[in-house]
Amino acid sequence: MKKKGQGQKGTFGELELPVSRRYLFPASRRPMLLLGALLGGAVLAFLLVDLFAAGGRFVSNGPLSSNHAAFGSDCGNCHFAAGRTVSNDKCSVCHEKFGDRLGVFTFAAHYLYRSDDFRRVVPSDRERPCFACHTEHEGRAAQITRVPDGECLRCHDFGSFNDRHPEFDFVAEALPDDAGLRFPHAHHVREVGKREGLEDVERACLYCHNAEPDGKGFAPLDFDRHCDACHLGATVATPALPIRQDGRLGVETVAAILDRGAPGSRWALFSNPREFRIRGDSLVKGPLHHRDPWIEENLRTLRRRLFTDAGLADLLAASPDAPADDLRRLYEEAVATLEAQVLELRGSPDADVQAELERIESALEGLRRRLDDPYAALDETRFMLALDQRNPELTDDEAAAIDNLAADLTAPCRQCHLVADATIARVQTGQRVLRRAEFDHRAHILQRRCLDCHRRIPIAEGAATAEKLAPEVDSAVIQNLPGIETCRECHTPALASQTCVTCHYFHPNKSHRSELLLYLDRGAG
Repeated sequence: MKKKGQGQKGTFGELELPVSRRYLFPASRRPMLLLGALLGGAVLAFLLVDLFAAGGRFVSNGPLSSNHAAFGSDCGNCHFAAGRTVSNDKCSVCHEKFGDRLGVFTFAAHYLYRSDDFRRVVPSDRERPCFACHTEHEGRAAQITRVPDGECLRCHDFGSFNDRHPEFDFVAEALPDDAGLRFPHAHHVREVGKREGLEDVERACLYCHNAEPDGKGFAPLDFDRHCDACHLGATVATPALPIRQDGRLGVETVAAILDRGAPGSRWALFSNPREFRIRGDSLVKGPLHHRDPWIEENLRTLRRRLFTDAGLADLLAASPDAPADDLRRLYEEAVATLEAQVLELRGSPDADVQAELERIESALEGLRRRLDDPYAALDETRFMLALDQRNPELTDDEAAAIDNLAADLTAPCRQCHLVADATIARVQTGQRVLRRAEFDHRAHILQRRCLDCHRRIPIAEGAATAEKLAPEVDSAVIQNLPGIETCRECHTPALASQTCVTCHYFHPNKSHRSELLLYLDRGAG
């Protein structure tokens, strides 16, 4: 390398490439490293001061909501480690106190809750963690349960309430309200108004539709409270019915039922003999009681002749027809009937009876535990809750005679109830619509009267006349509920809220949260 004077460039190699002293001797990096260390130390000092003196406001992006305010600056309550997101397991420590298999706050529970189909309880790649919908560190006044619509629309293809939201199923599909009753609304409103001296039609509606304590929904209808004052009075009785004897088709007397010693017939020991008037080969029962045990026992006997095997349906007072979400109630009724029968047979001195009772009680205990799990799958085919196999040995004339006798036996009942196959149809005491949405009557009554929305049946017009309306206009099968357009009169972008969580909730019914023993058991474990 050739050199020149101080500060001048020289050349390098045979090609005489220009060089400089700076290329060979770069400037020192010490100032840059010192500056970086000072800046890093300043950031670390700020984070430490923020974490220990300022409650971690910079790290956490804001204070916790009031729901979690008690956690304070203890990040470990929710985070496994600093800087890591919150896992569902951390949320379940406080929120899952049930001891059930699914957990009410899981996606599996949501799938089951929305579909009533246990096949849907499978992992999904679309599942979202809890914190994705319930955002924290937005301040004490933040409502972390007010999930934005965008999170719901990740799975659901609907638009807003005013944009592509589908019509309610019971309107779009014209679903009937299978109440199992003959019930004209306008006639009853008129009669209740007369008896109670009510001039306001809607006050007569609320005589039967009693609000629940929270004001949102209504308690189930009850015969003793709402119907007994007018129906099944002291003069109501059955027509003359043939008595079963010498192989002749007929009803059984109380004495015959006691002699047969059927399980669950202890009521016959306490029946009033004056309610039974026997004239020759016929019998008249009156007055009648709601769920009259004598009528139920005779219907059960006739049903056993109609069907080869009624299964657990034989333990029900009404038909086993029920939707999947109401199947649990059928099993509870069957278990209650079996428990009463076991209690009666406990007094038997027969050792074989006692041994059999031990096995029955063991099975009942297992079924009780299964029913206590709100998400346990109930197999209706295993328990044969269906009446679908008529006795092939019966001729058509014999089957028709049994049906006719059952109709005569239930003549007073059929004023309100539907009867088929020697079975009273199950009564639906509450409507099964909008079960997965939240509707607060208490809030809406401030803006609208009852008949402003419930106007599919012309109740006010029918109550003003002395004639009954045609069944096509006024009957129990008509869903007297508004469609979505009625709701959109108020729920618009400019008026009442129309977000998803205004009406819908993701998690299923959380009524089991009141079982405090489950909390204690969880804590002990």
